[in-house]
Amino acid sequence: MECTRMPVLCVILLLFSVSEANDEKLTKAAVTKKVFFDITIGGTPAGRIVFGLFGNVVPKTSSNFATLAEGTLGYGYKGCTFHRVIKDFMIQGGDFTKGDGMGGKSIYGERFDDENFKLQHYGPGWLSMANAGKNDNGSQFFITTVITPWLDGGHVVFGTILEGMDVVHKIENTETDKNDRPTKAVVIASCGSLPLSKPYDINLKALNA
Repeated sequence: MECTRMPVLCVILLLFSVSEANDEKLTKAAVTKKVFFDITIGGTPAGRIVFGLFGNVVPKTSSNFATLAEGTLGYGYKGCTFHRVIKDFMIQGGDFTKGDGMGGKSIYGERFDDENFKLQHYGPGWLSMANAGKNDNGSQFFITTVITPWLDGGHVVFGTILEGMDVVHKIENTETDKNDRPTKAVVIASCGSLPLSKPYDINLKALNA
């Protein structure tokens, strides 16, 4: 899913070869960090989304997301909106500088390179970096609501939904305008990290079938 700095959805994705971008398929990946978003829709609490991040597979990308959720650098996701929602595809947010898909920045500078494409968009509830092309990662991300294999190799997957898929669907089903922007603001009212006693594996073998 591209940032809206590029007007045509998924055009750049066609330039990427899945065989070129995908490394050997993983059979498992360890959740090393848990991050939460508390969501409001039109000012009304809508629930909590809990993400599991795969820090052993994509440490740089995972750290970027977690640090922006924690806000320890003085900027990040708190108060940010989901500015783009496409039913039966994905929900996109993370532009905390402009709020329209034209902004955002990473903890490493404005943009950083694609880390790897070892994880795929296996189905609903996978967390991936939005971009406007190769090596163009900032703070914008998206959550899939269906399986999206055409995104593999063009966007870095780094997490999955552990809890709150019902909240994701609430966002997915909210009314939008002609530009796919929710008519009621979908806001990350609070966010941060949650305790994780020890890393644990997510089985990817069946998802690779």
